[in-house]
Amino acid sequence: MIKVSDLVAGYGDNIVLDGVNLDVESHEILVIMGQSGCGKSTLLRHIIGLNRPISGTVEIDGTDITRMDEAGYRAFCRSMGVLFQTGGLFNSMTVGDNVAFPLREHTRLAEPVIEIVVRLKLDQVGLRGVEKQMPSELSGGMRKRAGLARALALDPQTLFLDEPTTGLDPIIAAGIDELILRLHRQYGATMVVVAHDRASCMRIADRIAIFRDSALVEVGTPDEIQSSDNEYVKQLLERRPPEEDGGTSTSSYVSGEATA
Repeated sequence: MIKVSDLVAGYGDNIVLDGVNLDVESHEILVIMGQSGCGKSTLLRHIIGLNRPISGTVEIDGTDITRMDEAGYRAFCRSMGVLFQTGGLFNSMTVGDNVAFPLREHTRLAEPVIEIVVRLKLDQVGLRGVEKQMPSELSGGMRKRAGLARALALDPQTLFLDEPTTGLDPIIAAGIDELILRLHRQYGATMVVVAHDRASCMRIADRIAIFRDSALVEVGTPDEIQSSDNEYVKQLLERRPPEEDGGTSTSSYVSGEATA
């Protein structure tokens, strides 16, 4: 479904991703993990076409989005949904208008039909009756759910979720995890999730990709990742501080077979 090949990406002179190769299979949930600043969100932004790479390609369903024209990219946007870290809601719009935004942008549906779709999507994420509220009136967990409802508005083939449980208490975060799994069963969509919470990652992932310092370290099922011999992977999962590395260099963490 998604094929990232030899991706080099950065900002100015700062290289954030250096020669990344990664495949995402159709209908799977792939979770991307790694330390802060390792390039997780940058990778996501390149996969959804918000950033152009320095070199390399990103193919989705056989089409290289790095070479799409504007018309092609707009068509691609209709097939995907994105949940940004903070929910990404427009603060000047009601919750209902936020969810309706992609429908008004990408379809010619009549307003009464859009209103019905908005209610259905909000109901799917457990937010019945909040259409008239403003984002500032919602809790953090509710804003995440509203952002997810907007991401689902066009019934996308692919969903991209950036830190869906960050900043939430454990009970609310567990509810978001269960919602992601339920929506995956309902839609059968391919999902790419950036996350750092071990419990959440192990609960929702079909496979996990581990990043460190611009490089892909390891890819595997949750069981394979938990039994990994890679020192960095063990350090990440066990939440051990860097000073317990024993001085291991960055290069020694990176497996030569860390491609999917």
